[in-house]
Amino acid sequence: MTKTVLVLCTHNACRSQLAQALLEHELAPAVRAISAGTQPAGEVPAEVFAALRLAGLPADGLVPKSLDAVLDEPVELVVTVCDDAKESCPVFPRPVPRLHVAFPDPMGQPLARFLEVRDEIRARLVPAVRQALDAERGARP
Repeated sequence: MTKTVLVLCTHNACRSQLAQALLEHELAPAVRAISAGTQPAGEVPAEVFAALRLAGLPADGLVPKSLDAVLDEPVELVVTVCDDAKESCPVFPRPVPRLHVAFPDPMGQPLARFLEVRDEIRARLVPAVRQALDAERGARP
């Protein structure tokens, strides 16, 4: 059964978009990743698309979304990737496990910084999500 993971960040422009693409790629088909922002930006910066394409990952269709756009999704895990989103994370209609792994915001920095954040997300977040979902699976009867 595919699990839906919601990645939250303040602007849903950089870190959460990178995390969504990496989780979709690295944990498929067991995980479907979606992302949203508590205060979504107007667009995803070109460096995010470049960072994903340089890793051989699909980047089409990435746009910032508000949290309201995904609140009705059947989410099994909420992941916050910035401290602001962790603090303003909403209450969901049902209890949802949460995981917080913060990453620096590369917005406004050179492409090299986006690549570093992308690689850090791959190294730290992907295994943490895998472990959280495995732990949840083990806790069920």
